[in-house]
Amino acid sequence: MHSLTKDQSPWIPNGQTGVMALLRPLLLDVVPTIQQTAALALGRLANYNDDLAEAVVKGDILPQLVYSLAEQNRFYKKAAAFVLRAVGKHSPQLAQAIVDCGALDTLVICLEDFDPGVKEAAAWALGYIARHNAELSQAVVDAGAVPLLVLCIQEPEIALKRIAVSALSDIAKHSPELAQTVVDAGVIAHLAQMILNPDAKLKRQVLSALSQIAKHSVDLAEMVVEAEIFPVVLTCLKDKDEYVKKNASTLIREIAKHTPELSQLIVNAGGVAAVIDCIGSCKGNIRLPGIMLLGYVAAHSENLAMAVIISKGVPQLSLCLSEEPEDHIKAAAAWALGHIGRHTPEHARAVAVTNTLPVLLSLYMSTESSEDLQVKSKKAIKNILQKCTYLPALEPFLYDAPPNILKHVVGQFSKVLPHDSKARRLFVTSGGLKKVQEIKAEPGSLLQEYINSINNCYPEEIVRYYSPGYSETLLQRVDSYQPLTN
Repeated sequence: MHSLTKDQSPWIPNGQTGVMALLRPLLLDVVPTIQQTAALALGRLANYNDDLAEAVVKGDILPQLVYSLAEQNRFYKKAAAFVLRAVGKHSPQLAQAIVDCGALDTLVICLEDFDPGVKEAAAWALGYIARHNAELSQAVVDAGAVPLLVLCIQEPEIALKRIAVSALSDIAKHSPELAQTVVDAGVIAHLAQMILNPDAKLKRQVLSALSQIAKHSVDLAEMVVEAEIFPVVLTCLKDKDEYVKKNASTLIREIAKHTPELSQLIVNAGGVAAVIDCIGSCKGNIRLPGIMLLGYVAAHSENLAMAVIISKGVPQLSLCLSEEPEDHIKAAAAWALGHIGRHTPEHARAVAVTNTLPVLLSLYMSTESSEDLQVKSKKAIKNILQKCTYLPALEPFLYDAPPNILKHVVGQFSKVLPHDSKARRLFVTSGGLKKVQEIKAEPGSLLQEYINSINNCYPEEIVRYYSPGYSETLLQRVDSYQPLTN
């Protein structure tokens, strides 16, 4: 047996060609166990990083593996498929090298092997090639893999089911056309039946595959819904496995985003309430698809936004906005709250009473917030303010908001005060009117118009009384006043 010298170490770039040159003849050894061990060693090296995977390609080892994949016993086939997977996983270029040496046809033949371990190894390699891009996925489809992968998901072995579902998901994710090819092979009905499988890892893959199909178009989403996944899929939102929860939320989101009708169907099935409960039961990125679902549903129409409010979605989103440390999750919550509050004064009030507006303002103003969080917070504030007539929520903004937000706040007061005598009185006693007189607006600007509209709601002497410098004017009048003498 050869021993590696120091400079031939597989972990040192100079040693790569050395170790490949040593392993390559062992693939042709007369002893089968030596062949298999050499293939496994290559697989482990290629799996380690893309430099070593590239060395396998440059060492002209792939054609030998592909040839042996068709000829050898099941142990060798598994080892050879492992090498192809390990090389193909790193980059589209390395995956393309596997396609170029004719491996796909041989891997597809392995999907029909009697041994489930060989099928699994081949499905895994095909999935890793397909996941990179649409062109590589199309090559896997053209090799005839899809119908055989659908047969694999019907096999009894759980591990084989998992890998075959994952491979189909990796093919479907790139484009509507590739997803349609997977659907045409009859996969949706089989996936729908596996939603309640007790194996958590299989459930994750099944929900992910259905999401990758449903996300592309209304037609594909409707086909997934027609497989009667509701209300069954809602049980996954209560699963012990966090990623089953996340993938179930993602699937519901990918359906809801397309049309108001699909969103309504989800509301009717109890999906929105179930997702809100799910958001409450988990943390971090597991919450993200559920938060986005609420935003998509609410964006479609005021009735759907009201369904989110009635299901107590607003307090849950407010909680996410306050307690989540990650900016991208806060940004999603801000975006969703903006879509809920933008429809009518009633919607805006439902958001405002949860004390969400000051939180959004501080996130917008904070220099520590990401740019995306600042943009989404600002847009949410504007969306809610432009419909908000609930004045107690607006008043703090007179003191804290920057000019670009203040304009919208003053605008809302100018709409409400002319029609509400109680609000007019309260606006004076709370100090709001005084604050408005202190705002410096450009003459002729929209902000100045709003201030004029507010001032027109009050007697002139009241406005003068609360204007800056009025007390000085009064004192001057005292100074210049000549009392009448008898």
